[in-house]
Amino acid sequence: MSENTQIKIFEEKKVRTIWDAEKEEWYFSVVDVVAVLTESERPRKYWNDLKKKLQQEGSELSEKIGQLKMPSSDGKMYKTDCMNTEQLFRLIQSIPSPKAEPFKLWMAQVAKERLDEMQDPEQGIQRALLEYRALGYSENWINQRLKSIEIRKDLTDEWKKHGLKEGIQFATLTDIIYKTWAGKIAKEYKEFKGLKKENLRDNMTNKELVLNMLAELSTKEISESSNPKNFSDHMQNAVDGATIAKNARIELEHKTGKSVVTPLNARNGIGLETDTKSSVFLENEEEK
Repeated sequence: MSENTQIKIFEEKKVRTIWDAEKEEWYFSVVDVVAVLTESERPRKYWNDLKKKLQQEGSELSEKIGQLKMPSSDGKMYKTDCMNTEQLFRLIQSIPSPKAEPFKLWMAQVAKERLDEMQDPEQGIQRALLEYRALGYSENWINQRLKSIEIRKDLTDEWKKHGLKEGIQFATLTDIIYKTWAGKIAKEYKEFKGLKKENLRDNMTNKELVLNMLAELSTKEISESSNPKNFSDHMQNAVDGATIAKNARIELEHKTGKSVVTPLNARNGIGLETDTKSSVFLENEEEK
């Protein structure tokens, strides 16, 4: 399964989801859905009791419950009961709730939005804007983040044009870019910020985002000009592009006396207007 883990917002409540690119369908955390529909303080217990009841009744639905790894409040990934849209529609019939119908409409909209975004990527950017706002990020930070997504895509499109593959090759080049301008590969950068599975860029400050954008934009421009013939050429381009950002970082730090790369993250104030923990996009950009 090719997965993209995201947090969706329904009436200010978080619902963890996973997009299965192979099946082209969403999977939703059942506990999160139960929490929304029942407003129970113990949604996990409610779901466990309901699951036992379904199993005792011999419900076909109980046999289709699957488990996928999703982020918990501690940032770690745990196996969680999940259902696709069709299965959840059937489950909701077993949960008396005035929110049942609005939630069904919301689920259908989530599915439609994903298919629309696949046809028109710009819609994905607009959806990201709304979700970042819902999680309390400042407008200034959001503008920088959305621009960084656009620049990242331009770079990965350039890599794909030369036959590079998502996964190890993209991750290697990204690590070179990070290491060159920031002095840390992605794993080290995350550890420095106290992150686990959270998206690194969702936890960068404005200055970090801007310099990383400069590094990736420069790498893309150099690649277009040099027409790299092999992976070694791409590695050198990544170094050359990120060096431009490194020089800018050194000059800025010299002028201000402040370090650009900091342990600040979304939990301790990079750009949140409210005390909200971020994890809107948990898709690993370092490998894309």
